[in-house]
Amino acid sequence: MPTTTPSASTQSNSSKATAGWIYGLIGMLGFSLTLPATRIAVAEMDPQFVAFGRALVAAVPAVLLLLVKRAPMPRGSQWRALAGVALGVVVGFPLLTAWAMQSVPANHGAVVIAVLPLATAVIAALRNGERVSNGFWIWCILGALLVTVYALGRGNGQLHLADLALLGAVASAAWGYAEGARLTPILGGWRVISWALVLSAPPLAFALALGPRSGLQPVSAQAWLAFGYVALISQFLAFFAWYRGLALGGVARVAQLQLLMPFCTLAASAVLLGEQIPASAILFAVLVLGTVAMGARFGQPR
Repeated sequence: MPTTTPSASTQSNSSKATAGWIYGLIGMLGFSLTLPATRIAVAEMDPQFVAFGRALVAAVPAVLLLLVKRAPMPRGSQWRALAGVALGVVVGFPLLTAWAMQSVPANHGAVVIAVLPLATAVIAALRNGERVSNGFWIWCILGALLVTVYALGRGNGQLHLADLALLGAVASAAWGYAEGARLTPILGGWRVISWALVLSAPPLAFALALGPRSGLQPVSAQAWLAFGYVALISQFLAFFAWYRGLALGGVARVAQLQLLMPFCTLAASAVLLGEQIPASAILFAVLVLGTVAMGARFGQPR
């Protein structure tokens, strides 16, 4: 009898952690096409149009979903947290990556963005009070170092001005992920991103109206498809699974799945942009996958 309750509790926690990893993986795969699709879009569209327009398009199904589900209005401090989500993942990350994708290849952006899991884990630990083992931090840093070595090798040690924008995008997304994960147990992942889109829609519409009119130029179907992807998948549907995964499995742990995103992005770039996947990418993907697996093993709360 005494061992029944702890055993059931342990099994329940294990099931939640597994579900968190599954939801997180689905969300990560949805995000992995963001940089190639953004690069295709900004080749023919103004980056501000892509960044702000994708949020306005995503706000339409967000409003409809909130109305159909009769979602209650957020209250009090929830609005402040939603503002943080909006500034991070609706405004900051899309705008900075769209600008950077005009100057650097998608594969370069992918490896710089690879530090996002570490940034998310740090913010989660500082902002949300998550406590994880020292072993987790060791594997987390090792994974980030592996990705950094790979990035330097592919870039021949060269740095671009766009790297500052990409690092700013990392900070924006990490803050938005951490804030969204705090709200998800209360509001649900779909309500978090939906309300963030609704909150940001008026100022973004105003900014877009005052922006350049290059979006009026003829644009190919491929560019519109890429824009549609970042609007409906990257900016909306992928967040449903991602925030759910962060809430169930813990922000610091599940965020490490994004260490694999550079290699998923490379594969997408090969299909969408015709880029060759070097053998080193496969090797580093295996190594990084090992750090993610070990980080999950050592990433139990202290």
